[in-house]
Amino acid sequence: MTTQRLFGVAAAIVVLTGLASAKLINGAGATFPYPLYSKWFDVYYQKYPNLQFNYQSIGSGGGVKQITEGTVDFGASDGPMNDKQIAAYRAKNGGTGVLHFPTVMGAVVVAYNVPGISQQLNLSGEVLAAIFLGKITAWNDPEIAKMNPGTQLPDSRIVVVHRSDGSGTTYIFVDYLSKVSKEWEARVGKASSVNWPVGLGGKGNEGVTGQVKQTPGSIGYTELIFAAQNKIPYARIRNAAGEFIQASLQSVTEAAASSDDLPADFRASITNAKGRGAYPISSFTWLLVPDRIADPTKRTAIKEFLKWMLSDGQSMTEVLNFARLPQSLIAKELAAIEKIH
Repeated sequence: MTTQRLFGVAAAIVVLTGLASAKLINGAGATFPYPLYSKWFDVYYQKYPNLQFNYQSIGSGGGVKQITEGTVDFGASDGPMNDKQIAAYRAKNGGTGVLHFPTVMGAVVVAYNVPGISQQLNLSGEVLAAIFLGKITAWNDPEIAKMNPGTQLPDSRIVVVHRSDGSGTTYIFVDYLSKVSKEWEARVGKASSVNWPVGLGGKGNEGVTGQVKQTPGSIGYTELIFAAQNKIPYARIRNAAGEFIQASLQSVTEAAASSDDLPADFRASITNAKGRGAYPISSFTWLLVPDRIADPTKRTAIKEFLKWMLSDGQSMTEVLNFARLPQSLIAKELAAIEKIH
């Protein structure tokens, strides 16, 4: 480590530990990574008790809105801001840019509550699109039965459950559906909030998980850890290689490994990845950070947290069913942190 780098680290430690009173840094956004972010911010507070991160899990749409409005110090989203949103951010914030930092990788799973079915179901993206379009309405539909030979599917109505709030989890799910179904792409498209053709709404991953758990015959999408914690079954999804894949740390990592190189701004989708063993509804999730932060203490604190997140923080991912970032990506992000001034 160079003398200059040592001086920089020492100066950051002085700033983070020498505050006269607790410095509050506010963030808001995605519910998808909330279990991990909650853990990270708690551990970081134990390390630097004069620095507190306050994070509101309000959905990715809310995270983009609040960082744009300047009511939080950072936002969080499971879908990258699009060009129009970035332009709106610049217009609102005097030309200041907003940076995307991938924090972790995770999976959106398709959870279901079908009484009498104990084995794990197989589903394809095309069938999921038809279900969420309201075209497949019964559990014993021939298209579902064809993928689940030997399973006695009930002649019961499918109850669709989706997010009611602007959500990065929604963005990941409909981004995937848009890639595998031309009809979905044309009729509904992809966004953090869409006009659902059918279904009941639930607020947050917690709300969707609760609705599915309480409603016989239901199907919904949620982040992997919410299905696992609530002991709700979730389907194996057919990937681009034709394999029915279960969401796992390994299959999410395979999705990232088989995707094309990320662009310099880290805004990219890894849904429907082509590689064998890749889980098709996988995604990065991002922190959204202004590239200009006027408060020097907040600027230093956020930059040092990002560095910690990319090092020590990555060791806490697997226990919460998230996959670590690739080392090659971490190196690029560490360089990008220096764009914050």
